[in-house]
Amino acid sequence: MRGVISVQSHVVYGHAGNSSAVFPMQRMGFEVFPIHTVQFSNHTQYAEGWTGHAFPASDIEQLTQGLANIGALAQCDAVVSGYQGSVEQCHAIVDLVKQLKQHNPAALYVCDPVMGAPDKGCIVSDGIAEQLLNTLMPMADVIVPNQFELSQFAGMEINCMEDAVKACKKALTMGPKIVLVKHLYSVSDKFTMMLAFEDQCYIAQRPQLDFAKSLVGVGDLISSLFTAGLMKQWPVTEAFKHCNEAAYAVVKKTFELGEWELQTIAAQDEIVAPQERFDLQPVA
Repeated sequence: MRGVISVQSHVVYGHAGNSSAVFPMQRMGFEVFPIHTVQFSNHTQYAEGWTGHAFPASDIEQLTQGLANIGALAQCDAVVSGYQGSVEQCHAIVDLVKQLKQHNPAALYVCDPVMGAPDKGCIVSDGIAEQLLNTLMPMADVIVPNQFELSQFAGMEINCMEDAVKACKKALTMGPKIVLVKHLYSVSDKFTMMLAFEDQCYIAQRPQLDFAKSLVGVGDLISSLFTAGLMKQWPVTEAFKHCNEAAYAVVKKTFELGEWELQTIAAQDEIVAPQERFDLQPVA
């Protein structure tokens, strides 16, 4: 029973954080051991607000120890981290990754460096961005930033495709072996993602659908799909291509049904076998 630990936020209703990430990885054939950093009734973009709270970092430490006690860490091939509710939780992630790699040196650490999106009601506590930039991202095998998060890590503005390539290549010198930029919003009118590893760089594009309100949880979905592809030991480019196509299938189903919450369950068959194909484009 091979598995992945997913340490992210959780919503009771809808699909964001672990609520967006866990099922796709399960649907792609993996056991997922979720650890929640916060638990909210719903995502934070609702005008009506939300209820719930963040968990103490000690929960991550205790749950990690519990997994170690029963030998579950040795069964894990990856850990994914997303939204963190406190600096202390970031420290707990460091310890979790170190423990996992002691049990399985080949295990991947995939870091989705959520630094906040005030326009979506997503606010992170003081100090978290610094922990992501200085500790978690450099120690990660794979990082999955958006354009803003990549610009912060690389220390440069990104205004065009050439800037994005330079930023990815710089990021690869700072610790990570693979960079997947989950949304490059300044390079095209299409939804554009970028992949960089070794000396290779590619973009994947798909149609940009016009929602009345911005979707929440798409980045968490992308991170989970890419992680599952890597765990299947697919070539990096194949994992990238699949995550773009499968994520689009979920987004398209959401659009067709006139919904705001991601329709992950309705689109579940295409998580495994997406119907629409989008070729990768190499960039230099």
